[in-house]
Amino acid sequence: MYTLLPMKKLVVFTGAGVSAESGIKTFRDSGGLWEEYDIMDVATPEAWHRQPEVVLEFYNARRKQVLESEPNQGHRIIAELESHFDVDVITQNIDDLHERAGSTRAMHLHGEIRKSKSSINPNLIYPISGDKIAWGETCELGSQLRPHVVWFGEEVPMMPPAERLVNEANIFIIVGTSLNVYPAALLVFHVRKDCKIYLVDPGDPIIPSQLNITWIKEKAGEGMRMVRDEIIKV
Repeated sequence: MYTLLPMKKLVVFTGAGVSAESGIKTFRDSGGLWEEYDIMDVATPEAWHRQPEVVLEFYNARRKQVLESEPNQGHRIIAELESHFDVDVITQNIDDLHERAGSTRAMHLHGEIRKSKSSINPNLIYPISGDKIAWGETCELGSQLRPHVVWFGEEVPMMPPAERLVNEANIFIIVGTSLNVYPAALLVFHVRKDCKIYLVDPGDPIIPSQLNITWIKEKAGEGMRMVRDEIIKV
C-alpha cells in the first residue's frame, strides 16, 4: 500500500514588480505614480478626510487600469506551481491578477482595489461592479464607501496571518519587491532555519546578511521561470 507524502509548503511573497510586467504603474519606479501625484494627497487617511472625491478619482483610475490589464508569465507560473506544491501567495499588490491567473489562495496585505468598504466600519466590505466608487455611494450604515486599501499611516491587519504562513514554508519565494516597504518587508524574518529562500528582483533589493537567500537578478516572469525549473527538480 502506497502512502502519499504531503506536498511541500511553498509561500510566494509578491510586490509591484510582478504587476509592472502587466503594465500596472508602480509608486516607486521611474515613471511611476509618485512622479504624477503627491502621495500625501491620495493615499493617506488625512487625504481622505481633506478631499475624498480626489482620492476616489485616483483609485477609480487605478481600478480601470487593473481591469484593462492581464496576468503575465510571472502570475501564471506562480499559479501553475499549485500542481507541485501547497501554495499560498502573499501579495503587496492590490490588483486581482494572481486570482485571474489561477492562484486559489492569495492574501492581500494592502487590500484589494476591486473592493470597497465602509468609511466607519472596516469590516463592511463590498465587491465593486465596474471600475468606479461614486461619490455619494454608501454602505448599509449610510457612510461613504472608500477603497478597500491600506493607506500610508494605517495598520496592516493581515500581517499576523501572513507571518504565520511564512513560518510554515519549506520554500519561500520573494518576487518583484526590493524589501523596502514596511512592515511587509519584515516577513522574511519569519522563515524557519530550514526554509529555502529565493529572491527575484532586477534592482538592488535589501538582502538581510543573516539569511541564506538565493538572489536571481531578473524581472518577475523570467526569474519565476528559473525558480520553477530549479525547485520542481528538488
